[in-house]
Amino acid sequence: MLKNIDPLLSPDLLKALAEMGHGDEIVLADANFTAESLGRGKPIVRLPGVGMREACAAVLSVLPLDAAVAQPVAYMQVGGKPEDYRSALQRDVIARIQASGDAGGAQCEAIERFAFYERVSRAYAIVQTGEMQPFANFLFKKGVIAHDLVP
Repeated sequence: MLKNIDPLLSPDLLKALAEMGHGDEIVLADANFTAESLGRGKPIVRLPGVGMREACAAVLSVLPLDAAVAQPVAYMQVGGKPEDYRSALQRDVIARIQASGDAGGAQCEAIERFAFYERVSRAYAIVQTGEMQPFANFLFKKGVIAHDLVP
């Protein structure tokens, strides 16, 4: 165990997060996500029994979001609903991201299911949670932690 590190952050997950570079993306996926087929060749970390809200909070406790892009957060659009629809789970995760100051609501974009899968193909790693709600999938783009530039 480590001090001040969420216990959901397993050694394998911490390793994947630390290996990611600026601009790399990580997927946090629900229990029904096709992680094995979409994740061939990528680290796949499993968090069975862990809900999406808790998994996102744990990951974002150590992962800086990319401030250099307009939308460092993406989530899978719920099928069969209007484009601007967000499930209660999606609203909760986005509200936590806003409350922490990591990103604003406009920095979180909904992506159609198959476009989301395409983006997953370019992601660095996939974290498969135990979340049972469908369409509960998020993508986070890693930013940097740096000192201010000295003139």
